[in-house]
Parts: sequence; structure tokens; C-alpha cells
Amino acid sequence: MADINLLVPKILKWEGGYVNNPFDKGGATNMGVTLAAWQHLGHPTATEEDIKNLTHDDFKMVLRQYWNQWQADQINNQSIAEILVDWVWGSGVWGIKIPQRILGVDDDGQVGNKTIEALNSANQDELFAKILQARKDFLNQIVENNQSQHIFLQGWLNRLNDYQFSETNLA
Repeated sequence: MADINLLVPKILKWEGGYVNNPFDKGGATNMGVTLAAWQHLGHPTATEEDIKNLTHDDFKMVLRQYWNQWQADQINNQSIAEILVDWVWGSGVWGIKIPQRILGVDDDGQVGNKTIEALNSANQDELFAKILQARKDFLNQIVENNQSQHIFLQGWLNRLNDYQFSETNLA
């Protein structure tokens, strides 16, 4: 089964520290954790200062929430788990719904047994390639819909291209 500890450094590589870019819809963000996400995950009165002071343990706790959304502990292939969790980390429920469409299961945004079974039984190399392309298309669509996001596109694509398929199954 996939291991969240192998994903942690990959996410941190691209997230870095505190930023508050006026063009970034996430607003105040530290290690990829937005103020809105932090508030939603049990800190409703959190402030921008709280985001500045997040720790690596806080980051790991938040990442675990996204990992669990994908039930990634049940995913056999590490590279599939990583690209899927990174997608839901960066784009919310679309990181589940679009892969569900690729898998031919109900795109309800909830990962259950049918989604996991379809995912683990698919040709992993082909599935990874389809997920990668769908995510590229998704990112390009964001920019097409809102040109102000173009400044982020190359970084998003660089990050995405950092994910490579490996045959390694951890089941």
C-alpha cells in the first residue's frame, strides 16, 4: 500500500514557506496550507499570523486529511497515490471527481470501495498517463477561464511533471 511519508518531501519541495500573493486565490498560505483550509480543519478563528506560524507537524496533519480523502493507504501503486493526493491537495474535490470519471465510476467526489477497486485493478501505467494528462488539461482550463492565473501555470506544470510513474506496487 502507498505510504504518505514518501509524499511529504515531494509536496514540501513545491510548497515552500509562507506566501500571500495577491493573485493566488488561496490567499495567505504556508507549506501549501491556506488560511481557509486551516480554518475548515478545526481552527475556525485562525488568522494570517497563525498561518505564518504553522509547523511541519501541522503540515503533516493537514496532508493526512487529503491522503485520507483518497483513502490512499488502500492504493497499491505509490506513484498513483502521490499524483492523486497532490491533485486533491491543490484543487479540492476535482482531484477526486475527474479521476473517478477516468476510472468509469460515479464522479461523486467520495472515494469508496468501487473507486479503489477500479483504481487498483486498472493498468497502472496507462492510468497514470491519463491522470497526468487530465490534470494538465485541468490546469490549462483554470488559466483559460481566468488569465490572471497564467503567472502560476508554468510552476504548476513543473510540479506536475515532477511526478513520474513507477511500477512499484506496495501491496
